[in-house]
Amino acid sequence: MVQVTELGYIGLGVSDIEAWKHFAGDILALEVVDEGEAGRCYLRMDYWHHRLVLHADGADDVAYLGFRVAGAVEFDDMQRQLASAGIDYRIGSVAEAEERRVLEVMKLADPDGNPVEIFHGPLLRKNRPFHPGRGMHGKFVTGERGLGHCIVRERDSDAALRFYQALGMRGGIEYKLDSGSQVLQLRFMHCNKREHSVAWGVGDPAKRLNHIMLEVDNPDDVGLTHDLVRAARIPVAMQLGKHANDHVYSFYFRSPSGFNIEYGYGGRDATQQSEYYDADTYGHEPESGGEAHLAPRHPR
Repeated sequence: MVQVTELGYIGLGVSDIEAWKHFAGDILALEVVDEGEAGRCYLRMDYWHHRLVLHADGADDVAYLGFRVAGAVEFDDMQRQLASAGIDYRIGSVAEAEERRVLEVMKLADPDGNPVEIFHGPLLRKNRPFHPGRGMHGKFVTGERGLGHCIVRERDSDAALRFYQALGMRGGIEYKLDSGSQVLQLRFMHCNKREHSVAWGVGDPAKRLNHIMLEVDNPDDVGLTHDLVRAARIPVAMQLGKHANDHVYSFYFRSPSGFNIEYGYGGRDATQQSEYYDADTYGHEPESGGEAHLAPRHPR
């Protein structure tokens, strides 16, 4: 079976691109790259041309998720795999591939309508080292783990599971959380050593995107970012804590578009065996409308 190998890039529709440039560079430490294209700029975190794209379209939501396959052979095989699964797609034009700075791209949507792209051959700027927007103690964790992960809206969890399995991803239920009115079942899917690249089961039903997670390789960068967020009075949705499933030490805060950014350190490798949790390890207490049911249950 052909498998996607990473969450390579994400496109975001935003209403205030200037606020996003400041937020991305001064808070997140991403490199902001404006190449003079109207209504668009790029965010770097490694040698890739970009990992995030900002589109000034007013949506304040995810515009597309870009999943990589290894090469041209796998790109062709994925088309046959999708057709066998009854999933519609179209091959992007040369111009569309060039816009994404990849060799080839196909476009489709998951069962909830989240736009998905499958590509191969991203442009790497090895002659242009990543230059963070502000000082960092370390660097971002990318490489074979991709840019990070995201949680998206999926109103039909089983259909979403079948879709992402058709992309060659593995995973399932990792949290059962009592929200007070129901038990939420969160599903997490992985395609490489990162514990998950995409997940669903929580979030505002009015938005496609719940959060994007960025991982750093030095815990001091989580603390530094936390100080910057607090100093800038950016709303914090979930306080510092450690997840039970991926072991990431992180906190969540509001982006200029309303969805959250998770900034974290210490993710473990994806496990190949099923297990689930009913709370986080510690911390992650809700703040500013955060997910209250994720808070840990301390033993008595």
